[in-house]
Amino acid sequence: MKSIRKFLALMLCAAMMSGLALAAAGCSGQEAPAQEGTETPNAESPEQTPEEAPAGESGTAGGETKVLRVGMECAYAPYNWTQMDDANGAVPISNVPGTYANGYDVMIAKRICEANGWELEVISSAWDSLVPSVQSGTIDACIAGQSMTADRMEQVDMAGPYYYATIVCVTTKDSPYASAQSIADLAGGKCTAQSGTIWYDTCLPQIPDAQIQSPAETAPAMLMALETATVDFICTDMPTARAAVARNDNLMILDFSGTDGDFQFATEEERAENVNIGISVAKGNTELLDAMNSVLSQMTEDDFNAIMDEAIAIQPEI
Repeated sequence: MKSIRKFLALMLCAAMMSGLALAAAGCSGQEAPAQEGTETPNAESPEQTPEEAPAGESGTAGGETKVLRVGMECAYAPYNWTQMDDANGAVPISNVPGTYANGYDVMIAKRICEANGWELEVISSAWDSLVPSVQSGTIDACIAGQSMTADRMEQVDMAGPYYYATIVCVTTKDSPYASAQSIADLAGGKCTAQSGTIWYDTCLPQIPDAQIQSPAETAPAMLMALETATVDFICTDMPTARAAVARNDNLMILDFSGTDGDFQFATEEERAENVNIGISVAKGNTELLDAMNSVLSQMTEDDFNAIMDEAIAIQPEI
């Protein structure tokens, strides 16, 4: 009888020891081996550096979605604008709660993010603050209708082009300049363009005796100067002009491109850098630059034009 009790005691003790061992294994932090074809996340892995995450410091580790922080004015139709809902695929403006951004730049940004598995974050910024924001790392990229000028590319690297634009002027249908066939026919006119652009700095000074007014801080302000007869004409790019004419049927485009009466540049290479539109990233961020170019290089000029047509079609009336 004692032998039976001793045997049962030994069995009970073994069972208790086995239970304790299983409990200890459950609290040890060890994980069961991953099944073939799956990955085991490492909870202790450090956050990725900008070099490891092409989307910049906002990229995250552990399999989480990287966030691409994109800066734009959100006031430069048809490239970008602000609206009050998410209609037509608009995305929230992260630093202006309750508002949404849409337009050509947003559409291009979404394509880049979708191709790379990133999440898009749009940040509204004043035009003159965009490049400094890229340089400081406040944003990862600027997708805002910027020309790929030599001066700009001394400050940032640029992916693209993501649009091929032409330079035009816009006037009113009842203007004495409505029949102009060249920039020479605009001689003596009052004019303006947006500040910090080749339109204001390079193009308007080529017009003989032009009465160049103070630069407009934004594209809407530039258009307002024309619509209120503060100026006789403005200088801008074709998409901005097309968007303006679509909203106001009293405006008309003066397009001298391809003629001797067009705005002049020293070389065709210089012309291209002043009319082609690119995406700004921080100097040396080759991983992000290459990731963007890999998407843009698969798109044709016809693709870009089709997206721009869509942006102009859905732009707000005001």
